[in-house]
Amino acid sequence: MDTAYTIADLRKRLAGEKSIALVPTMGNLHAGHISLVEMARRRAGCVVATVFVNRLQFAPGGDFDRYPRTLAQDRWMLEKAQCDVVFAPDEDEMYPQPQQIHVTPPEIAKPLEGDFRPGHFQGVCTVVAKLFNIVKPTVAVFGKKDYQQLAVIRAMERQLDFGIEIVGGETIREPDGLAMSSRNAYLSPDERQQGLTLSRALAAAQASVAAGERNAAKLLDAARATIATARDAKIDYLELRDPDSLHLVETLTGPTLFAMAVFVGKTRLIDNRVLRF
Repeated sequence: MDTAYTIADLRKRLAGEKSIALVPTMGNLHAGHISLVEMARRRAGCVVATVFVNRLQFAPGGDFDRYPRTLAQDRWMLEKAQCDVVFAPDEDEMYPQPQQIHVTPPEIAKPLEGDFRPGHFQGVCTVVAKLFNIVKPTVAVFGKKDYQQLAVIRAMERQLDFGIEIVGGETIREPDGLAMSSRNAYLSPDERQQGLTLSRALAAAQASVAAGERNAAKLLDAARATIATARDAKIDYLELRDPDSLHLVETLTGPTLFAMAVFVGKTRLIDNRVLRF
């Protein structure tokens, strides 16, 4: 496995590659990231994983400075997963000048995370567009745990005609149901147990839908009651939305996205599930 720290070195390494799969990450990798690398491995001759903590997608006062940087461990995991190239630039390499040109995200970025994290998706779109231009992949793989992000990237790819296949990887969970996330490392043992209320609320909603419930308000009330059992939980949002348009849903008529963001202590967790019947 090769590691490139500069754009010039990465382009030199990738010259001549006929098919490239890109897996963008911010590092501090876990099994969820590795599952994306494994998907990429099946889709292209060369797999490139990026490890870059992107300041542009963090709010002022957010956790940019304390976000875990674990490059040595990340490289070990990626090599074991048969990744071909790791691109690990520093901030000066990615943004040698103040970034004055930004990619405006599409309408689908406005609800959910867009309501609570102003500027987040602009930062995501800008860095991903730069990575697309640097790597020139034939396919790029993103996780469905960040469901809205995947939808935003797909819309950006369509409107800017990158010619890249965007693939979504399923959320990988711990045995007890907690969605894997780099930010889980912030949770104390007690907070981690409280965090299980998110996946429990989603599972209960799916069971209710399978039993015939179609009223969004009733499903949301039940989920709030479940999360309220966690004493340190504070809900940012619990919403039922169309899985394609992300428009609000009041009555379920088909597959429906149940998306949530909840603070447990000082750690913000997101999770989602497409409810089916």
